Amino acid sequence: MKVMAFNGSPRKTWNTATLLEKALEGAASQGAQTKLVHLYDLKYTGCKSCFACKIKDGPSYGRCAAQDDLTPILKEIVDADAIILGSPIYFGAVSGEMKSFMERLLFPYLKYSVASESLFPRKIHTGLIYAMNVTEQVMKERG
Repeated sequence: MKVMAFNGSPRKTWNTATLLEKALEGAASQGAQTKLVHLYDLKYTGCKSCFACKIKDGPSYGRCAAQDDLTPILKEIVDADAIILGSPIYFGAVSGEMKSFMERLLFPYLKYSVASESLFPRKIHTGLIYAMNVTEQVMKERG
């Protein structure tokens, strides 16, 4: 079994990274191969809406055509058994790096013809870890 985790925080040793490392330790204790990827170490952009991934029978159908540091990572995910996405919450959403990663990861597999159908070759277990540096009281107050 192979489990990959993706840190969408610019900090490699703080809350999000620590939680991801603990999740990977748990997977490793069950015999999984693990890998932690710090997204801020990579040079990439979000989806550029080129639609090369949508051209049936095209060279990039079902996968992102962009070539950058994310390209080999996206290929590696196809062979993973599980992925964990971790991000701090900034302005009520995941970090910009995580959002760009998610666009590149998910958009190529979406089919416009059938809402629930995916071009990803199989189902993959996915976990999400979000971190916010607020107290429980502040979180309740803000809903």
